[in-house]
Amino acid sequence: MHMIIRDYRPDSTDAESVVRLRRATAPFVVTVPAAVSLGMATANPAGKYRLLLAEDPGTHEVVGSLHAGLHYTSAEPGHAFGVPHVHPAYRGRGIGSELLRRAEAYLTGLGVSTLHAWAVAERDRAFAEKRGWSPGHSVHHQRLDLAHATLPEPPPLPAGFSLCSAADISDDPRPLFEADAAAALDEPGSVTSVLDDYEDWLNGAWRAPLLDHGLTSLVRTEDGRVAAFALADTDRGTRYSSNFTGVRKEFQGLGLAKTVKSDSLRRARAAGYEEAFTTNDQENAPMLAVNTWFGYEHFATDVEYTRTLGGPPGGAARQADAAR
Repeated sequence: MHMIIRDYRPDSTDAESVVRLRRATAPFVVTVPAAVSLGMATANPAGKYRLLLAEDPGTHEVVGSLHAGLHYTSAEPGHAFGVPHVHPAYRGRGIGSELLRRAEAYLTGLGVSTLHAWAVAERDRAFAEKRGWSPGHSVHHQRLDLAHATLPEPPPLPAGFSLCSAADISDDPRPLFEADAAAALDEPGSVTSVLDDYEDWLNGAWRAPLLDHGLTSLVRTEDGRVAAFALADTDRGTRYSSNFTGVRKEFQGLGLAKTVKSDSLRRARAAGYEEAFTTNDQENAPMLAVNTWFGYEHFATDVEYTRTLGGPPGGAARQADAAR
C-alpha cells in the first residue's frame, strides 16, 4: 500500500495526530499534543531526534509514526532507539517495515552500532523477530482504577524526613535533579543513563507539559536533599501516570517509595484523576511489589528488541559529543 512517509511538521496538526495514534497503539502511554510539540522544539541536538510519520494519501490521516534518535545520555556509546507505531486498522501493509527501514538508514549514518525498539503484542514480536531483531528483557505496564481503588495507608515517615510536592521547590528544583540522576544509575535496563546536564533536565523533564509539579511527591531530609520522589505525569484530564519513582541508594529500605507514591496517588485522586498507569522493568521486583500493594493490575507487557547496525562502535557518541 502506498503511503506518504515524511518528517513531523511543527506548524501543523501533527501533534494532535501523534497523540491519537499513541492512544490507539499504546493506551498505557499518557501524553498530550503540547508534550509532543515541546518535545520536538526543545529536543537536545545531541540526540539527533527525528519523528517520522506515515500518512494515508487518500484521507491525509496519520496512521503510523516512528521516533528515532541517539541514547545520548547512555554510559555506553553507540546506542539508539527506533520505535514504530502503526494504527491497528493499517497493520500488515508494510508501513512498519518502511518506517524501520528509514530509521535504520538514518541511524546507521550517525554511526550507531545497536538499535533498540519495543514490541507489545505477539504480532509485533513476530514482526521484529522475522526482521532479525533479538529479544531481550521485558517491562510490565500496569493500571489502577484510581477512582475506586482502596489505597493502603503509607508507612510513617522516619524521624528527620518531611513530605512535600515538587511545587514546593519550584524556585530551585536542583535537589530533585540530583536525586533523579542518582536513582537513574540504579534503574534496571539495557541502557544506563547518566544525567549530568542540568539545563537539559530542566527542558526535558522539569518543564515538560506532562509533569504535574503539584502531584509529584518528594521526601526531603533535614539538610534539603531529596531522598525519594514520585514523578507524576498527567493529561490534565482523567489520566495519571507514574513517570519514575526513585529512592537514593542511601535511603533505601525505609519504605520511602510507598510514601511518595501513596502521597502522589492520593493527591491525584483528590484532583479528579480516575485511572493511573505505571511501568516497571521485569527485574525491578521491589517496585513491582509496591505496585501490587497499591492494587495495580497487569495491563500489557513490552519486550525490548535490539538489532546490530553497520556503524562502528562509538560512532554515535562522537556525533553526540560534536553536537554539544
